Amino acid sequence: MPFSAEELARRLDLGLHGDPATTVSGVATLAQATPASLGFLANPRYRGQLAHTRAGIVVLRAADAEGYPGTALIAADPYVAFARAAALFETRPAPAPGLHPSAVVDASARVHPDAQVGAFVSIGARSVVGAGAVLGPGCAIGEDCVVGAQCELVARVTLVRRVRLGRRVLIHPGAVLGADGFGLAMDAGRWLKVPQLGGVVVGDDCEIGANTTIDRGAIEDTVLEEDVRLDNQIQIGHNVRIGAHTAMAGCAAVAGSATIGRYCLIGGGAGVLGHLELCDRVVVTAMSLVTHSIREPGEYSSGTPLMDNRRWRRSAARFKQLDALARRLGALRDN
Repeated sequence: MPFSAEELARRLDLGLHGDPATTVSGVATLAQATPASLGFLANPRYRGQLAHTRAGIVVLRAADAEGYPGTALIAADPYVAFARAAALFETRPAPAPGLHPSAVVDASARVHPDAQVGAFVSIGARSVVGAGAVLGPGCAIGEDCVVGAQCELVARVTLVRRVRLGRRVLIHPGAVLGADGFGLAMDAGRWLKVPQLGGVVVGDDCEIGANTTIDRGAIEDTVLEEDVRLDNQIQIGHNVRIGAHTAMAGCAAVAGSATIGRYCLIGGGAGVLGHLELCDRVVVTAMSLVTHSIREPGEYSSGTPLMDNRRWRRSAARFKQLDALARRLGALRDN
């Protein structure tokens, strides 16, 4: 469906620069855009592409629009405005309420008539599926679970047991919520499994990526507060608590009983050790390992920068000498 610049500006409450009648029917990057595309400039490093873009409309900051010869939408945050505009071009079929003939629903489960239950879905004892929820093909809902209104489980999502989803939760294929936490006790030289008696609670408007796993708690619940966004292939250990509006990139991992605050950003491949606390508004950069609690907001990193292998091997050998060097420097200072 095409939109004019005037209509986009009105719908999104943005300023308008250029021809209000310019129409676009899709979105694209500045480099790949056509005259029928809406593009955006949010990162200054791509400013050079603005002079050569063929985009019909570009979302810009006011400063970047000065002297721009084309049509632009003026936004304080072009990326946010672009995201809202792009949503207008996304076409998705409306859910068709009802149970697929191949679905298996326990007699004690309750499924709202407005919910859509797809092929080969199973719903266990005492579980509840709310109004407008969509359970895609192959999903497995275990015992004592709650799927809130307007949730969408795309496909092959497993809620093992005692998982409670708020409203409008989106879970991508292959995710597993509510599996046993990794609880073990050593008894006379052999591991003894600790029963995992808690559950998983997911707040409203959360998104959980493909093949991500969230373990249920040992005694209390593992909790994601509202609007938490998890990327693909993330591991969340038992009894972890993640504060509202926090986002974590792919392959990150949080060990058991750690607490992460609100509005935190955890980079790809980063790890948080168990029983630690991160305060609100902490940024952990990619591939970092958090080994102690963080009490002050800010950006934190660990690890060594990338270098060629020969230099890295020399540096690695010197790491082992740092303690001895520090002792020698301390002795010289004392003398």
